[in-house]
Amino acid sequence: MEVQDRRVRRTQHLLTKALIELTLKKGYEAVTIRDITELADVGYATFFRHYHDKDELLKDVLEVQITELTKLLCTPSTDPTVMGVLLFRYVQEHHEVIRILLGNHGLRQNLLKTVIETTTSAATTSNTVSNAESIIPPEIRTNHIVASSIALIEWWLDNQMPYPAERMGLIYEALIMRSSKG
Repeated sequence: MEVQDRRVRRTQHLLTKALIELTLKKGYEAVTIRDITELADVGYATFFRHYHDKDELLKDVLEVQITELTKLLCTPSTDPTVMGVLLFRYVQEHHEVIRILLGNHGLRQNLLKTVIETTTSAATTSNTVSNAESIIPPEIRTNHIVASSIALIEWWLDNQMPYPAERMGLIYEALIMRSSKG
């Protein structure tokens, strides 16, 4: 059973890599299932044992990224710089998929909505005292932090990651976290 699971994971990984590479090269709409299977060196029929169509494959790939980014952006940390460094290291390691995620308006909106909802609910329940003292309502603070974080990530990727993740963590803390207190 373990062998079959490894083969399934390997096939899905190959299909994922092929989809990402082709999407970056040709654009998602131009990519065909035949293109994906040829690049992945996987049988055409094998693709359909795992996915109904390329949208389902993309959805699986992006759900993992959305979940991971949500965890990173929603993790309460005593040190915002550490959180920023972790966020930018993650983005650096997964920059191809993150580019696809942020490059598609619908997917970007889905990411924003998911992270904002998760973060707002976590902030509301965990910080009732500090929320009561702040002039900024939690939902506005959360929206600002998430939208600003995504804008900073986009800038970094669009400019070919000119600064290391460690420096971006400091920038994240100074621009986003410090300015959102109040």
